[in-house]
Amino acid sequence: MLLASRNAKKLDELRRILIRDAGAVELVGLADVPTYPEVPETGLTFAENALLKAREGVRRTGLPTVADDSGLAVDALGGAPGVFSARWAGRHGDDPANLRLLLDQLADLPDQHRGAAFVCAAALVLPGGEEHLVDGRQVGTLLRAPRGTGGFGYDPIFVGEGQTRTNAELSPDEKDAISHRGQAFRALAKLITRVLPVP
Repeated sequence: MLLASRNAKKLDELRRILIRDAGAVELVGLADVPTYPEVPETGLTFAENALLKAREGVRRTGLPTVADDSGLAVDALGGAPGVFSARWAGRHGDDPANLRLLLDQLADLPDQHRGAAFVCAAALVLPGGEEHLVDGRQVGTLLRAPRGTGGFGYDPIFVGEGQTRTNAELSPDEKDAISHRGQAFRALAKLITRVLPVP
């Protein structure tokens, strides 16, 4: 099965969840298959982008493909950065710049209005055209300064509901247990065991 991602940290996270919950599925990433141009994320929703990437993975490799799109939805910004989370500061994948820009944009916002949610849509597309979509959501609040060195993206400023530590201060297993991606990929792992012939 192909995980359609080049983000090494995300790939590790998704592999960890799928291997634990889906058993004997052999997972490969985009670095493990012949290079192909990645499809632009032109969808206006996480679900649309996840399906675009999963369909392209199947088309290019013939492998069952899993893809996700995820990001941060800030209440005070009407759900932004949303699908633009990874390129909020202008360049895709520049986590420090994205974090700085968001903190600057929220600098004057009182603590009680700093609600946000991490959202993930995960798609599984099979070579025969069968498609499945699941999602996950982690609600929380945003801090005024980063804390922690784990995770990636906006993890250092996000404290999940019921937590006292940021997602970047959690161990990988702790984060997997509550994160948006953890929720979505646990649901997907259950689905994989039903729809794929696993030895």
